[in-house]
Amino acid sequence: MSASTKNVIRKKGRPSTGTDPMLAGRVPSHMIKAIEDWARENGVTRSEAMRRLIAKGLEGSIKSGV
Repeated sequence: MSASTKNVIRKKGRPSTGTDPMLAGRVPSHMIKAIEDWARENGVTRSEAMRRLIAKGLEGSIKSGV
């Protein structure tokens, strides 16, 4: 078979949007608002804000020895 007549098997569903694993969880609405406010003040998306805030929290816990 030539390359133009090969049957291509496609995966069902939405294609991947990134290479990192996804992390999901439930967050109270007041906390989402605080994250969105922080994101807006810092000019980043909500996802990026969550990544940065988690990183800050982890840095703080490492420094304090928790």
